[in-house]
Amino acid sequence: METYLTLFVSSFLAATLFPAQSEAVLVASILYKPSSVFHLVITASVGNVLGACVNWGLGRFCSRPVERRIFGRSRQMDRLFFWYKRYGWTTLLGSWLPFIGDPLTLCAGIMREPLWRFMLVVTIAKSARYLALALAVTGFYSS
Repeated sequence: METYLTLFVSSFLAATLFPAQSEAVLVASILYKPSSVFHLVITASVGNVLGACVNWGLGRFCSRPVERRIFGRSRQMDRLFFWYKRYGWTTLLGSWLPFIGDPLTLCAGIMREPLWRFMLVVTIAKSARYLALALAVTGFYSS
């Protein structure tokens, strides 16, 4: 049970603006419980999507003053807004990417992306990342 809780919390925190490494925790969890890969991937995905929803909520309800306070006036955020305005919700397929994924979920809230579509796209993107990692680990582990 502690394995799942640790994985959930690390995945949740990794999706927010706190620095955390959920991938390392997932790999360790898979190596510790190789028969529970499916449940571990689901746990990591749920935690990460819920953490992304926190970012969306900050962007949606606290808007630009919070964004400017957290990120300052950065070229990275300006670029994210440009891409989001240009490509819309499909930009969220990149929410799994390091460094830009978390600010992108905040940007989606600021841009008033509907929560249902946000959750659908982010769930697909983040679950695919954890599934790919799990497949890589179990492939290496079993050989």
